[in-house]
Amino acid sequence: MPARYKSRQRALQVLFQCDLREHPAQDGLDAYYGSLYLEEGEEAIGVDELMEELVRGTLDYRHEIDPLIQTHSVNWRIERMPFVDRNILRMAIYEMLYHGTPAPVVIDQGIELARRFSGETSVPFINGVLDAVRRSQADGHRAISVPAQDG
Repeated sequence: MPARYKSRQRALQVLFQCDLREHPAQDGLDAYYGSLYLEEGEEAIGVDELMEELVRGTLDYRHEIDPLIQTHSVNWRIERMPFVDRNILRMAIYEMLYHGTPAPVVIDQGIELARRFSGETSVPFINGVLDAVRRSQADGHRAISVPAQDG
């Protein structure tokens, strides 16, 4: 499994935990390094810089990202969305708008995360919202970009 996809999976798990328990990013990261990765059957890992950046960035920009999700998710209030779907969308939009990852890559990875962690019924929803955000940004709304890592 490619390293960037694994980092996205880890970030989603941390974001889910932070959202569910209303914890700040550092608490979620500490919990992940402290125990969660062991439950996945992995050996001890070093620092996953991409995962940490995705978690911190997503949570730092959540108050800018959530209104985008709300605008582009017809008939769905963000607080009523499943935790997994909501956090896939948040992380993907963060990565698309603020991390500089190309939109097609982000959308594809979001769909793959939905298939693995949410379900097939979430796939068209995730795809639709992410594509709508991508289109709105292409129509003249410029995003802030931070340097991206090779991927």
